Amino acid sequence: MNDLIAELQKQIQLLRLEKEADLEYYRQKVLLASLEDRKKDGVCWYPVVLESQRFSVGEKLIIRIRRTDESTRSHVFQSGKIVSFFSNTFNNKQSVSGVVNDVRKSSMTITLNAPELPDWVREGNLGVDLLFDELAYREMEKALKKVVDTKDTRQVELRSILLGQQPATFVKDSLGGNVEELNASQNQALQKIRQAQDVAVIHGPPGTGKTTTLVQAIVQTVQLEQRVLVCAPSNAAVDLLTEKLSEQELQVVRLGHPARVTESNLNRTIDAQIANHGYYKDLKSLRRRSEEMRSIAFKYKRNYGASERQQRKRLIQEANQLKHEAEQLEFYIVTDILSKAQVIACTLVGASGSLLKGFRCETVFIDEAAQALEAASWIPILKAERVVFAGDHYQLPPTIKSYEAAKQGLSITLFEKCIERQQQLGSPVDSLLQTQYRMHQHIMQFSSQYFYDNQLKADDSVRIATLAEGQSPLTFIDTAGSGFTEKTDPETLSTFNEDEGMLLLRHLNELVESLTPSYFLDNKLNIGIITPYKAQVKLLTENYLEFPYIAEVQSLVTIDTVDAFQGREREVIYISLVRSNSKGEIGFLSDIRRTNVAMTRAKKKLVMLGDSATLGNHLFYSKLLDYVQEIGAYRSVFEFIYQS
Repeated sequence: MNDLIAELQKQIQLLRLEKEADLEYYRQKVLLASLEDRKKDGVCWYPVVLESQRFSVGEKLIIRIRRTDESTRSHVFQSGKIVSFFSNTFNNKQSVSGVVNDVRKSSMTITLNAPELPDWVREGNLGVDLLFDELAYREMEKALKKVVDTKDTRQVELRSILLGQQPATFVKDSLGGNVEELNASQNQALQKIRQAQDVAVIHGPPGTGKTTTLVQAIVQTVQLEQRVLVCAPSNAAVDLLTEKLSEQELQVVRLGHPARVTESNLNRTIDAQIANHGYYKDLKSLRRRSEEMRSIAFKYKRNYGASERQQRKRLIQEANQLKHEAEQLEFYIVTDILSKAQVIACTLVGASGSLLKGFRCETVFIDEAAQALEAASWIPILKAERVVFAGDHYQLPPTIKSYEAAKQGLSITLFEKCIERQQQLGSPVDSLLQTQYRMHQHIMQFSSQYFYDNQLKADDSVRIATLAEGQSPLTFIDTAGSGFTEKTDPETLSTFNEDEGMLLLRHLNELVESLTPSYFLDNKLNIGIITPYKAQVKLLTENYLEFPYIAEVQSLVTIDTVDAFQGREREVIYISLVRSNSKGEIGFLSDIRRTNVAMTRAKKKLVMLGDSATLGNHLFYSKLLDYVQEIGAYRSVFEFIYQS
């Protein structure tokens, strides 16, 4: 037990290291940086113009802004980020905070934390800065401390089980039977969840229907328990589950800031459901009358004596009483909504919100658990009697800024710990989904061999599906010996490889030409170009429209980093591995989970470009090279060198 407590206390220390690293990044990039440097680093848009304003279903003020210069410059703004909307007139910076709803190439939608548009907006010189979000770190540390100090009998048991000091327990299946729409391994996962007393894990490799299985598990659990908590580390994952569960006609309440919720899910948010409640008109009336009383009380009077003071006092008291009644009515409305909900959905950190204070349920479901910091996972687990994880620890890990914290173990998730330690105790909690419905068997097979004990099998619907007759599903173009050498961008210190990038675009251009652009457009054959390095993304983005056939199908083309492609798929995937140097250094590529993600985005055709002389010293890439040679997918760059 002492070892377990020491492990959790170390997690607190590592979380503080991560917070310091994140805060230092923010200090250097935002607080201490000039306006021009902030723009260059992608943490500021300036100048911007206000395009529109509106109120959401939950009466939140939403604005849409557009940047007016250098609209192709890269940035770090994403949905859910906290920002400062400001005016920089006459060096007198005025601002209001908000949350990003949506970001496009040169426009951004923001929900402002203000009842109305500030007057200073009319003065112009508007901009948007990224803000540091301290709340998440505070709530994660609070959760870890509670796990350490808890005296709650069930929480102590779960702590011991999830961290591998006590075996998980299972009982006879109380429901039984298979779901007709699910395959054998998916139904086995459901059975495991029904039997689990403490914890169960849906281990879902790419394309195996993890979300479908998880949704069915939630549906079955609601039948027995009436209400469950459903969480994930990202808003996108929570929104997807909210949509899928609503399609099953479950009553879902989506908690969280409306700005972090997709448009299609807004009517499921707590704000929207409050606005649609039968007593909402009464609530609005109480609030309006309270504000009117307060306004009258503080209205300017030329003569102000004892009777006026008494009148103001009475008005303020009445305003406060009305406000108190409004708060009580709002509490009743929220309680009524939550009590009728079958599913309460929110992010992991969102589970710490005031609306769930004192909340308890039988089961919490955590999706994308392999991308969640351990500290974040504990937040909803502390509200439940058992937990069901879903995810894949052979795909992307949590994003961590502190190298030291990651090195000391912050990157190891509770999901991983639970699976590995319960296996060591002889009580396996995970169920591997084995049939994948995304990719050709040759694209799938290497990942299956290396990561999943060769247990994956391609469904007949995709097993031999190719882009067109005669098209090979997998090609690895080896650039060794070509002189295609990597370089470093002096500004961003990111790595790029111009020759490899241009070869990739030429190869893709010829592919589109050979099948014709109309074939791609008519069949909606979308194309993804993936690379681990932002500098290579920039290079490819700046050059791809120079190739005429790619330009004709540009609406089908997406170029981005591995992280941005997590959870997505494309008919065609090209991967530029970039690294080519005499030292055999491979940087990001040493995290082979990222390469697994990149490779498994492809459905019908995967083309990879890389230098075997640089990559081959690593076991993973050595085995990958062996595999492509075995199936006849290996090509030398010299087959593709073009004469100028």
